[in-house]
Amino acid sequence: MKLRIIAVLLIAFALVSAFAAANEDKKIELVVFHGQGCSHCVALRTFLDSIQPKYPEMNVIEYEVYFSQTNRELWQKYADAFGTTIQGVPMIFIDGKNIVGFNDKIGTEIEQEIQRCTKEECPSPVDKLKEGGSSVSIIGESSPKDDPATTEALKKVTIPAVITAAAVDAINPCEFAILIILLTTILAAGIRKRVLYAGLAFSLSIFISYYLMGLGLYSAIQATGISKTFYVIMAVVAIIIGLFNLKDYLWYGKWFIMEVPLSWRPRMKTLLKGITSVPGAFLIGFVLSLFLLPCTSGPYIVILGLLAQTTTRNHAMVLLLLYNFIFILPMIGITLAIYFGFTTTEKAEEWRQTKLKMLHLIAGVILILLGIGMFIAMKLGMI
Repeated sequence: MKLRIIAVLLIAFALVSAFAAANEDKKIELVVFHGQGCSHCVALRTFLDSIQPKYPEMNVIEYEVYFSQTNRELWQKYADAFGTTIQGVPMIFIDGKNIVGFNDKIGTEIEQEIQRCTKEECPSPVDKLKEGGSSVSIIGESSPKDDPATTEALKKVTIPAVITAAAVDAINPCEFAILIILLTTILAAGIRKRVLYAGLAFSLSIFISYYLMGLGLYSAIQATGISKTFYVIMAVVAIIIGLFNLKDYLWYGKWFIMEVPLSWRPRMKTLLKGITSVPGAFLIGFVLSLFLLPCTSGPYIVILGLLAQTTTRNHAMVLLLLYNFIFILPMIGITLAIYFGFTTTEKAEEWRQTKLKMLHLIAGVILILLGIGMFIAMKLGMI
């Protein structure tokens, strides 16, 4: 009798242990491809963290694709295995389904899939990667840029916008004035050859400082997940700054001007007149980039708002290099013209003064058109 009781207890213990082990081994795996700074990805991560305590068996495998070519290649392999295409981030693979984007409705869909997998046997997406086949797709409210056709259209819009805004920024009279003062000071020192190196060094430092500032602001916008809001604000800012430039064309000097503030100019000139060396010109460029911000930051910030909403970080870095190269081209041109004797600093300054209002007119019209174009792109669903 005792032996029977012991045998029954052992069998019961074995069954309980087996059941517990089965439950312990059972995992519901989600493979998530996301991008750093993607607002939809942040929302998805927050959602998954909130439901994790309810589903301890849930195991989320994450891959960041903006900064990893290896992960991007793996993403393509998953898309091929599930019989679908890459449609943007976040992209979730669970059982035989792939889910793109995130919103409240998608969150409900994901939780329903997890609940189903707690009751049924759901193979890991990793196994699907080995086997291949087709899958069910669920598309949520992701950024329209995540759609391949829209991405191609956005490229056609974004690159001309970057070039145009950079050209507007490049003809800003502020940078011309600063460079002319610097070159005049160096010429007065009597070493003409130094003009070339100093002008190029100054242009390079402006390029580096503006590029780093732009990259930093772009990263901040992406990291906070406010790219869409920032985009709308920048579209409005473009139109406002454009109108202010038109004001300078019609009523120059009245109320305010879209240039370096008058109160800053004496200090700026004092700094420039103390520079007679190439290293000094390079270093002063970083300092004076801050003086230039009030009159040159408008188009730049507008473009950063556009890039934050329409491009990945790697693409944005390339476009910012292009923007800032175009921005310093006139400075390089003026330096070369003065060095080779095609013009003088006096004639360059005279030209700047006579074209001042016209430069404001050109900048104003283009910025207004850029702002309106940004709103039209959003209205057409491209943003």
